[in-house]
Amino acid sequence: MALDNTGFSSCPESLSLPVPEKGEEPVEEAPKDAPPTDVQNTLEELGHVVTTETAPPTLPPSNNNMSFQDKMAAREAQANQPRKKVQGAGQERGKFGWGRNKRKRQRYVEKNGRCNVQHGNMRETYRYLTDIFTTLVDLNWRCSLLVFVMAYAVTWLFFGAIWYLIAYCRGDLDHLEDEAWTPCVNNVNGFISAFLFSIETETTIGYGHRVITDQCPVGTMLLLLQAILGSMVNAFMVGCMFVKISQPNKRAETLVFSRNAVISLRDDKLCLMFRVGDLRSSHIVGANMRAKLIKSKQTQEGEFIPLDQTDISVGFETGDDRLFLVSPLVISHEIDVRSPFWDMSQSQLEKEDFEIVVILEGMVEATGMTCQARSSYLAEEVLWGHRFSPMMSLAEGFFDVDYGAFHHTFEVDTPSCSARELALAAARLDAHLYWSISSRLDEEKWEGPNLTEQTGKSTDSESVREGDGPTFTVGGVTNTQDQSVVGEQNGSVTTDQSESEA
Repeated sequence: MALDNTGFSSCPESLSLPVPEKGEEPVEEAPKDAPPTDVQNTLEELGHVVTTETAPPTLPPSNNNMSFQDKMAAREAQANQPRKKVQGAGQERGKFGWGRNKRKRQRYVEKNGRCNVQHGNMRETYRYLTDIFTTLVDLNWRCSLLVFVMAYAVTWLFFGAIWYLIAYCRGDLDHLEDEAWTPCVNNVNGFISAFLFSIETETTIGYGHRVITDQCPVGTMLLLLQAILGSMVNAFMVGCMFVKISQPNKRAETLVFSRNAVISLRDDKLCLMFRVGDLRSSHIVGANMRAKLIKSKQTQEGEFIPLDQTDISVGFETGDDRLFLVSPLVISHEIDVRSPFWDMSQSQLEKEDFEIVVILEGMVEATGMTCQARSSYLAEEVLWGHRFSPMMSLAEGFFDVDYGAFHHTFEVDTPSCSARELALAAARLDAHLYWSISSRLDEEKWEGPNLTEQTGKSTDSESVREGDGPTFTVGGVTNTQDQSVVGEQNGSVTTDQSESEA
């Protein structure tokens, strides 16, 4: 039905759809299932307007009239509501807009230094038994303690059973009340007493209640054998536990690496940098730093090499890889022609997939054992255009190191191009400066007072030597030169007369 426009003066503006201009086809969008009482259609000269009458929105109850318990309950209910998933949230964008899939890359070396490699399908397991000492040391503490306890318990039970067997075979158990009978071991009346005698013998406790007699040569030989084997078991197991306790693996827990690596300019050259520090006051003697790039590659012949290792120089040629690690140091790798990052720009870094493994080796000053600490950086953990914050200050009588700023970085002005492009730009700039300076020197030479006098004399003699040779014009000066003699100096032409006068 047709209604007058004045009937809709009370309708809010937000409920009216825009009116199409003249000449455009009217577009009508109305829900199919909407009741006819809630929808009113108005025909106008400029088009077809669809207006929908809706009930006013219900406002939430005012917080002023709510108690404190009701407010807390409302906040908790709002926090527990499931969040809607935003389409495309699984993909993040880099600084240059390159799409990067947000997935967790499998590390070759964890941040704590643990190598994420497991060996499987090993059929020659007997090789572990050839070096049983190293095998026992490499076991975890749970297995090591189990082996330690079982080694002593098995030997005690084994020799206790033999002592009981000797007493049983000699008939000592049948003459326990016979005082005239001389047993092999006094006061051994069962397996428990034989087991206790075995423990006393191997541990050299000797309570004095159970003793071996001289009427049993077999017992004497067994006593010597148990004493020797018991000493060997003690030496082996105590040695394993001592080596395991004194292992320098825990010393590496106090050698820390920065959370991120950075790339920025240092002495007008792009450098990859990371920070390393020692938390203990006892130093690492002969500390040496190494770095490896872990990245899969394919050769020109089509061979695929997974997790190929490429050396990253951190100052091996200059000796900078040997550290005096008293305070935290920033290790720098100059990105030059030999660097694997020579052609890598900031935009390419966001798309690369690699891992940088850093290794710190040295000798523990307290124990003299060699220690190795490891860490790694993925491609997304390398920050382009950042620099580490300073963390050392001069206090009264000493240098104060603030480890709270160990992982902090700040942005600096850094070109986003690769090191190759930066070197080419610097080379072009040097060439431009060289040729501009050479041209200025030539202009000063031609504009000097002596050159003006020589050009005046050469101009006066031009009429005398007319027709002897061709005429050249250099910098506005006309000289006559013989065809047989051509002088060239700094890009300019000189005459025979000027050479003789000079």
